[in-house]
Amino acid sequence: MSSSKGADVSSARPWASDALSWLIGPTSHAEFFERYYEQEALIVPRHQPDRFEPLLSIAHIDSLIASADLRSHMIDLADASRELDRDLWIMDGGSVDRAVIAHQHALGATIILQQLHQSDPDLAAFCRAMEQTFSCHVQTNIYLTPPSAQGFHTHYDNHDVFVLQVEGEKRWRLYGTPVTTPYRGEGFERGKYDLGEVTGEFVLRAGDCAYVPRGLVHDASTSGDGPSLHITCGLIVKTWAEVVLEAVSEVALSDPQFRRSLPPGYAHRDYDRGQARALFDQLMKRLPQQATMDNAFDLMVDGFIRSRDSDIAGAVVSGALPLDPDQAYVVKPLTPWRLAEDGEALVLIAPGGDLDIKAAEVEAYRRALSGQPFVMADLGLEDAGKMLRRLIAFGVIGPV
Repeated sequence: MSSSKGADVSSARPWASDALSWLIGPTSHAEFFERYYEQEALIVPRHQPDRFEPLLSIAHIDSLIASADLRSHMIDLADASRELDRDLWIMDGGSVDRAVIAHQHALGATIILQQLHQSDPDLAAFCRAMEQTFSCHVQTNIYLTPPSAQGFHTHYDNHDVFVLQVEGEKRWRLYGTPVTTPYRGEGFERGKYDLGEVTGEFVLRAGDCAYVPRGLVHDASTSGDGPSLHITCGLIVKTWAEVVLEAVSEVALSDPQFRRSLPPGYAHRDYDRGQARALFDQLMKRLPQQATMDNAFDLMVDGFIRSRDSDIAGAVVSGALPLDPDQAYVVKPLTPWRLAEDGEALVLIAPGGDLDIKAAEVEAYRRALSGQPFVMADLGLEDAGKMLRRLIAFGVIGPV
């Protein structure tokens, strides 16, 4: 697919050094995390209509829908005014009927491009930059809404979102928060909650940004005479509940009392739970004596790192070429990694997998990962080229 996002747009990535500040500045990181994060909405008017053009444009969306090999999981339609059956635009085999997409959009449907960061290099780089701040999976969904239309009914999301208004305008209405920080699978159910009165209303114009915490009920419709294009940047976080569950699992591996079966007959209607309750209380007293955070926390860290896509831009081009001994390299600032002990060995946990480190390589790896530029000779290894190619292929280092 084409990487062009709009006419005369610089290829520079202004978000690369600090993606969060690019979205919310002049609000500082400290103020955002203390006052807004998981608590209340933040609206950032910019008066810079071309601010988000390096990421996307309506022209790019038009080209994408007209030419890309779109499959059923990549595109959707939504219209709050009517029910839409996906069979209208999804053909046998999962391919997409482009003509139906265009026609339904003309009739008022919002076009949704799901997870576009998985195929778009600029959106992918933006997500990596956001992940550097939040240490969580960051995803993008794209919404192109025609004039005088609304894609979704009033609802809340079960993940925090940043809304980047790329083109056009959208009027947002905020309500209450019936569920504080809902779980990932705790979706909004229409008719279940008393939404109450509108508590806030604002218009996002091209270049503006909004942060909306999960659980905050909202709706949005196109404002002005033209279509609205916005990027929803979603944060898929891990919770303390997951850390606690991992800690309990660690305790169960070492304490057989936690692995004992439930009492025989516990499912009988007349079962006396007194004995079970006493045993449960004993286990709860043992738990804080044995549970530790660090092992569980390391599992969260390592799981996050391994789940990231490797940033291998340039690795294929340079992979077959001889290594220049004078070329300087440095660790990529947006690539997460961790050096971990595995028994007596050292392992580099990186996106795409783990790299075992031989005892003779430890100092070389520490030098390469120090954050300071280096050349091949600085590694002090007879076969330093093999190590370099390995780190380049996994997207851990790149040329200066």
